[in-house]
Amino acid sequence: MAKKAKESGKTGKRMTKTDKIQSSLRPAAPARKHRQVIYLNDSELAAIRLYSTKFKVRSRSALIRESVMLRVLSVLDENQPTLF
Repeated sequence: MAKKAKESGKTGKRMTKTDKIQSSLRPAAPARKHRQVIYLNDSELAAIRLYSTKFKVRSRSALIRESVMLRVLSVLDENQPTLF
């Protein structure tokens, strides 16, 4: 019984069958320790809200984080140093 409570996390409640299935389907994300605050103007925020409602985005923070990382990684990939 103590083992099941330990598996469920901080709440001390036992994991349900649904919790086990959902936790096994999600990839383990690294812990996010660093906070970054951005400011948007009215039109930028309206565009994000429109996109998230139209495409039923659950997490706007994940949307913004993934968009930024895609852009950063693509620019870094394009500008790799070459030998010649």
